[in-house]
Amino acid sequence: MSDKRKIAILGSTGSIGTQALEVIEANPDKFEVEVLTAQNNFELLIQQAKKFKPNAVVIANDAHYKTVFEVLDPEDIKVYAGENALAAVVDMDSIDLVLTALVGYSGVKPTIRAIEAGKSIALANKETLVVAGELITRMAQEKGINIYPVDSEHSAIFQCLVGDFHNSIEKLILTASGGPFRGKTREELLHVTKKQALKHPNWDMGAKVTIDSASLMNKGLEVIEAKWLFGVSIDQIEVVVHPQSIVHSLVQFQDGSIKAQMGLPDMKLPIQYALAYPERLKSDFPRFDFMQYPQLTFEQPDTDTFRNLALAFEAINKGGNLPCILNAANEIAVEEFLKDNIGFLQMSDIVEKCMEKISFISSPSFEDYVNTDQETRIKALELIK
Repeated sequence: MSDKRKIAILGSTGSIGTQALEVIEANPDKFEVEVLTAQNNFELLIQQAKKFKPNAVVIANDAHYKTVFEVLDPEDIKVYAGENALAAVVDMDSIDLVLTALVGYSGVKPTIRAIEAGKSIALANKETLVVAGELITRMAQEKGINIYPVDSEHSAIFQCLVGDFHNSIEKLILTASGGPFRGKTREELLHVTKKQALKHPNWDMGAKVTIDSASLMNKGLEVIEAKWLFGVSIDQIEVVVHPQSIVHSLVQFQDGSIKAQMGLPDMKLPIQYALAYPERLKSDFPRFDFMQYPQLTFEQPDTDTFRNLALAFEAINKGGNLPCILNAANEIAVEEFLKDNIGFLQMSDIVEKCMEKISFISSPSFEDYVNTDQETRIKALELIK
């Protein structure tokens, strides 16, 4: 890269956003922060803006606009507020790449807007492709836009494909840690607590992603995302449980050869790879030592106990708006679990019932996705009451 790449970080106060800023800070000759956005965490947003001096910030919750404006306007930083501003800010001509690090459905509209604006995308928001993968990948192809995956598993596949894009994929193998409840029975899961579910054995992530990992929904969403990112059929995607989280994913080619990407669990590496691609930047990230991991093990996921993974395969097999239903129902279920309103196993029940009850649309438009999302959230809350 000859010039600094100007980055917009949508969701800069979350886990991915804060780590992305660490990567940018460590490479000041390569990257420059152009836009920062947050939903509610205005205090951290202000701190980040004062440190990185972006062109603009967006606080999506406009109740905090006055506070943010009064602090940052004297710093010559533009301040915008509201959900519409979150989507519109990616139109700025000065932006080279948009890192979508928002959580959940909120990432869909800004990602679409960024593609329409001709921006390259570093995608850390898997729900975007889960909800509207067919629409978004078609738009990206039509606009000639690159989508660089940030999830560790999809980054691993992407890294394995570099130099082999012209070769046919036989199978993608996504690895899953199994989460904190690997090996537990349904009876044992009946009374697990929020605190237990939030204690991931290998990764430090936000609350929503951590709960999804514990229920294996995260892996289900990644299966759907992988289908759209890499243009494979669902039959070409396999999930294996790998408790050590060292092999991040694998690609098997038509000659039977398998490539794997390995390393310690550290999200800064896939973030840096996406921001800098095709360059590999020098880093001081911790290095993997085989002697510290004399055994790497693999096993089948238990989809009878962790039904979310099976539901995700069912959703993408049928297609249409069913993955959108799956995602919206799960977002509500996770929120209610985190509020201690439902038990761990009830999350799958809510998702399954919504998939049965919400009207199926085989070829949805963007408006259909929006309506499906809203209808599903209402139905999911009704099922909880």
